[in-house]
Amino acid sequence: MNGFSDAQLRIIARDFVGPGMTLSGSDVRATVVPRVGPVKAAFSGKETLADNRIIGEGAGGVAGFAKGGAKVRREEESPDVTILRDETEAQTGGKLAQLGSRLIDSTSRKLAANFFENFATLVAPSS
Repeated sequence: MNGFSDAQLRIIARDFVGPGMTLSGSDVRATVVPRVGPVKAAFSGKETLADNRIIGEGAGGVAGFAKGGAKVRREEESPDVTILRDETEAQTGGKLAQLGSRLIDSTSRKLAANFFENFATLVAPSS
């Protein structure tokens, strides 16, 4: 099974965005405050959950904007092991775009690593 149920996608979105989100149908609205190099700003935006994809966009005033998405699929390696694979894409504008792709890529890898660590803890069997 490669797909996720709506409930599973909501858990993924909640863990990625954090506690400041609201759900409405397949839309997630949130305000997040990421730091990308020297730029730290509140971004308000929305994510849409559809077809095993999370598609998001946010605006951060003078800091700029970000748009992108992630497709997450799971692979059953064994009855006890599931591997999550992701494909992401992003576009930025404003001060964010001026920082350069290396810094943005580095920050997005860090955010993704944090997300997958938190998600693994969330779904790990209790001992």
